[in-house]
Amino acid sequence: MPADNPPAGNLHDDDYPAYTMGRAADLLGTTPAFLRAVGEAGLITPLRSDGGHRRYSRHQLRVAARARELVGQGTPMEAACRIIDLEDRLREALRQNADMRCGPGGPCPGEDR
Repeated sequence: MPADNPPAGNLHDDDYPAYTMGRAADLLGTTPAFLRAVGEAGLITPLRSDGGHRRYSRHQLRVAARARELVGQGTPMEAACRIIDLEDRLREALRQNADMRCGPGGPCPGEDR
């Protein structure tokens, strides 16, 4: 690991793969098989440790939690993945729209974001 990026510096990085599959499953209240299914569906791609074990970031856990919520409501995995993808695209489009109207980094005057 580079000296300019100490391990403790990764604690606030949402994309740092800090969680093993077992720990991620425990945090989400699901099974490792569910996490594998989410990965196989292409919704998330866990990083691999040097030993080949799956490692998940906080961002990936939030995405998997949303998938779990939808699947728990009876939505098939493939449809849940599509819904999450569309939600992400909409959120990004709204952000870009606001940036074009008002400038990056803040809401338009008199508008809550």
